[in-house]
Amino acid sequence: MSRISPSEDIRSVTDLKRNTREILDHLHTSGRPVILTVNGRADSVLLDVRVYEKHLQAGNLAKLLAPAEQEVEKGRTRPAREFLKEFKRAKKIQG
Repeated sequence: MSRISPSEDIRSVTDLKRNTREILDHLHTSGRPVILTVNGRADSVLLDVRVYEKHLQAGNLAKLLAPAEQEVEKGRTRPAREFLKEFKRAKKIQG
């Protein structure tokens, strides 16, 4: 996703009401979020659904990795070779 363009990506809710199709087309074409303003202040953000799904996937992956990162921070690690030997023994894998 490229950087937000203030002149193109910040729109008022009133502008959204008047130009919905144009704004949505721009959103889908650019892949950039559209920031909606109310009374001149940022209020909401519109995202293309594919971009939103990617953000969800990234967030879910981060949640899965967080416990492992905490283990590393606490020094609870071991060499990969040691783990693989133990894993192969436990699963009765040859080689």
